[in-house]
Order: sequence, then C-alpha cells, then structure tokens
Amino acid sequence: MEVIPAIDLLEGKCVRLYQGDYARSQVFNENPVEVARQWVNEGATRLHVVDLDGAKEGKSVNLDAIEAIVRAVAVPVQVGGGLRDRASVAQLLALGCDRVILGTVAVENPQLVSHLCAQFPGKIVAGIDARNGKVATRGWLETSQVEATELAIAMANQGVAAIIYTDIHRDGTLSGPNREALRELATAVEIPIIASGGISSLSDLLSLLSLEPAGVKSVIVGRALYTGDVNLAEAVRAVGQGRWQDVGPDFGSSTFA
Repeated sequence: MEVIPAIDLLEGKCVRLYQGDYARSQVFNENPVEVARQWVNEGATRLHVVDLDGAKEGKSVNLDAIEAIVRAVAVPVQVGGGLRDRASVAQLLALGCDRVILGTVAVENPQLVSHLCAQFPGKIVAGIDARNGKVATRGWLETSQVEATELAIAMANQGVAAIIYTDIHRDGTLSGPNREALRELATAVEIPIIASGGISSLSDLLSLLSLEPAGVKSVIVGRALYTGDVNLAEAVRAVGQGRWQDVGPDFGSSTFA
C-alpha cells in the first residue's frame, strides 16, 4: 500500500487543520519545499498537496509554493484545493503536477469532471470529503445532501482515475481511519480508493491492509507525520512491502503514475 505524505498549504506555509477548521490551524514549517524533500528522503513515492487558501477562495492561490515543490522532488505530486474550472486544472498540469484533485465541482458540475477526464486521461482524481456520510464542499465550509457512496459511483462512471476519501470528523484528530466507510466505498466502485483522515499510528496503517484487496490502494498521512506519531520510513517499510501481495498486476505502479 502506498503511503502518501500530505502537505497542506496556507499562506505559503505547511500547516495542519483540525477537522478542516481554518481557525484551528497549526504551522509546522514555513518552508514547504523543505518538508517535501524530507518526505521524499524518507521514502515517499508520491506527495499529496492541498491549497487550503485555494479551497476557500475557489481558485489556486499557492501556485508559487506548488511549483517549487514539483521542481524540488523527483516523485509525482498530486494537488487539490479550489480547482473549479478547466483553466485551473490545465495550469497545474502544465506546472508539472502529476494529478489534480476535484472536490466541489464533483458535486456542483459533474459534467465538467467528465470533460476533464476525457481531456486529461489518468490525471483527474475525485476528492470526496464526508461529514456524517454527506459530502462537504468549498473547503469543507458547506455540507451538501449528496451521499459519499452515491458520488463515488457517479465519479467512477465519469472516468476519474481514483477517489480520495476523507472523513472530516477524523481529519487531523489522530483518531484512526473510518474503515467501515472505506470498505463501503471500495466495494461500490472498481477504481482505486485512497484513504485519508485520522491516521494516528503504524497500527492504523497496518489495519488498512485488509482493505487493499477490496480496492483501498493508498493512504494519505498528515498530522501523525508532523507530530512524530508515525515515522514515514518505518511506515513505508511496514506497509509498502506488502503492497503487491494481494493484488494483480493491474494495480502496479502505473496505477498511480
């Protein structure tokens, strides 16, 4: 299973939020490039970058920091936050981002997602952020009436390469992943699921391995890396070694290229 470090950008700094609350942000490093290099040096094979300002504003804000990260590391970088139109998506891909993550537009403009999947095959990922099973949008500031599983099925039909599922109530809380919700989502679609939110320990990561055959192929880790509760190098060795044991060749590295 691929362990993906998260780098959340707020005003150009690397921060973590608690349950998506902008008022409860904690700065971990003012130099996100330094953080990116550290995670790659410790074994990361991909980075997950979120433009928190962009998510709130509805447009990319931290482009300079994102470009600097992409240029500084030799692993794929996936980016989300505020991507609401084709121009924003194309701009990030032109900067060298490997994949872009669409959240709000997945709910509000699924037809655009379909067009982008056709234009940029393999480059579009749906970010499904749920609060009590309902999808949250606009930087988690609003909650829709759309069920997470319902949206996952719709996005898979539109052609997204993968789905990132975040349980908002667990994000930044170190309370463990929502395994039941992840299993439900993975069972509902045939594309890879990326788990996000609540990872607090190596045990949490190991607990997700049983979901890999169902379709949970990667896990994003944020706060636990920054607090030291999870050592990335140790996590990559422990979880990554079993990455291909229970899956076929179709889920090799090309899935996340």
